[in-house]
Amino acid sequence: MSEIALPRINSFASVAQQANVQPPEEPIFVLTGSQLKDIISRAIQEATEPLYQEIAYDRQRIAKLERREPQPLQKDRGEILRALLAANGSKMLAKEARQKMRLSKQSFSMLVASMGEHVETKPLHSDNRQKLLILRTS
Repeated sequence: MSEIALPRINSFASVAQQANVQPPEEPIFVLTGSQLKDIISRAIQEATEPLYQEIAYDRQRIAKLERREPQPLQKDRGEILRALLAANGSKMLAKEARQKMRLSKQSFSMLVASMGEHVETKPLHSDNRQKLLILRTS
C-alpha cells in the first residue's frame, strides 16, 4: 500500500511546488496584550453605548407612565376625606370613612395612598387589623 501511496504523494507535492503562491497583500503586525485589550474595550463600548442610552430612555418613559397625577374626581374625594376627618376630630377608622364615602376597598386604598402628605394611617392600638386615619396638620 505504501508503494502505491508514495508516488501519488510525491506527484502532489511537485504540483503544489509549481503553483505560484503569493503572500497576503496586507502586512502582518504584532499587538501587545494591552493594545489588544484597548481595542476590544473600545469596540465593546461602541457597541453597547447605544443600548445603554436606549435603556435609560425606556426607564424615563416607564417612570413617566408610573407617575400618576390625581384625577379631578380623586381631588374632590380627597377634599371630602379631609373634611370628614376634620369633622371627626382629625381621627377616624378607615373602615368607617370608606363606608361614609361609599367607596370600594380598592378605590379607598388608592385614595388614601395618593393622600400621603395629608393623611397618615396607623394600626389601631386595641386591634391591629383596623387602621386609623389621622389628618396631618401642615
